Amino acid sequence: MKNHNNHYQQLTQEQRYQISVLRKAGMTHAAIAKAVGVSSSTISRELKRNSTENGYDPKVAHLQSMNRKSSAAKANKRDPAT
Repeated sequence: MKNHNNHYQQLTQEQRYQISVLRKAGMTHAAIAKAVGVSSSTISRELKRNSTENGYDPKVAHLQSMNRKSSAAKANKRDPAT
């Protein structure tokens, strides 16, 4: 039986730039994933979540990701009065 100790990590800004370059080169999600060192599902989700009508911009993608992370942290804080 496999031991599934998943350790999730956010993509770095460098990885996002790498994804952008490889995507522009016409590589598949699987090939990009192998080059970046993540799963192809991660690449698919990244492109779906962080692409705009102008395509995938790694700088914008990183800012969007950081904004979501910040919003999630604020939502998880408990009200000290309760």
